[in-house]
Amino acid sequence: MDIKYSKDGITVAAILDVRRPKQDGLCPVRIRVTYRRDRQYYPTGKDLTPEDWERLATVRTHELKAIRESVVNSFDIVRKNVEALATDGAFSFDALNNRLKRGNADTINTAFRAKIADLRADLRIGSATIYDNVLKGIERFAGEYIGFDRISIDWIRKYEKFLRKEGKTQTTIAIHLRHLRAILNDAKRAGIIKEAQYPFGRGRYEIQAGEGRKMALTLEQIGRIARYEDGSQATAKYRDYWLFLYLCNGINVADFIKLKYRDIVNGEICYVRQKTEHTTKTRKEIRVVVTEPMQAIIDRWGNNPAPYNFIFPVLTGKEDAVTTRNKTKHLTRAINKRMAAVGQALGIDHISTYTARHSFATVLKRSGANIAYISESLGHSDLKTTENYLASFEREERQKNADLLTKF
Repeated sequence: MDIKYSKDGITVAAILDVRRPKQDGLCPVRIRVTYRRDRQYYPTGKDLTPEDWERLATVRTHELKAIRESVVNSFDIVRKNVEALATDGAFSFDALNNRLKRGNADTINTAFRAKIADLRADLRIGSATIYDNVLKGIERFAGEYIGFDRISIDWIRKYEKFLRKEGKTQTTIAIHLRHLRAILNDAKRAGIIKEAQYPFGRGRYEIQAGEGRKMALTLEQIGRIARYEDGSQATAKYRDYWLFLYLCNGINVADFIKLKYRDIVNGEICYVRQKTEHTTKTRKEIRVVVTEPMQAIIDRWGNNPAPYNFIFPVLTGKEDAVTTRNKTKHLTRAINKRMAAVGQALGIDHISTYTARHSFATVLKRSGANIAYISESLGHSDLKTTENYLASFEREERQKNADLLTKF
């Protein structure tokens, strides 16, 4: 497939990058820009075998036709930006990258791919994966060439119905729509769409949050978990890991595995949530007093207490971002599987790493703690997020109070 453009010594071409084939034999299709013997490559989100690449221009199967249209679309976006810069006599790779990074594109698809590429470059693999999943859902609904001008309130409502027909929960639908909104926010800041075109907000389309699941345990149940023994070392370890998540302000597994001994300062663990490190304006450090039960867990399962050692032996420090994420997922699954067995033995449903976090917040609320303190302890950016966390507790309170009315 031969797609090229040249202007003022700048060449743009769609190429199959065969330098580093993937394990399945596929190679990424990229847009290559050449200027003064320097080359840079821009993703299209498509992978092909060398044979399919050769057939792309002539074969008319539905799948290859869709891929060809997508590649041409990606090429045109890069070409238009190169042409605009060259016409102004202002071409440089920095200028081109800045234009593309601002989302200066005419499709939602390309804006998503640029966002995904940026997140991966920043080693934010989890966020990149979510954006990639959302993009796939959008493309299942509306195809691979979705102009910004198509995104209206009516379009979003139809997309919501589409996701619901796929069996998505309201929580998952809200995640999809929040990430779409983030892309449109970037486009609005870049001047790609005007305020009048923006479909989200009061009086327009408002995203409904999913109803929180009732996941919190009581102190009595947590005490039974803490005392549970079945003679298995694996059960003891994962039970203790779960208790540490609960006691450490409901810490996420992604943050738990990265804790180092140097993070313990004056008897407190100090850390910043990975999830919010790049999304909040101010760095919100969480502080947790190391209680005797927490210290006992560290003593029992922790590494040698040197400042730069991880507290728990999950990471070595040599992992890349993808491997770190995979280890996080593996440990989460291991804890959840073991704790499900513990729950079955104790007659307690739904014990998971999420339960540990939710229980931390709800136990404090039941004990009369201020919601602002709970929010700060969880590392939430606003009180509304914490209120959603505590929704099931509030429902319990309303039910209990309603029952009082009929105790004649």
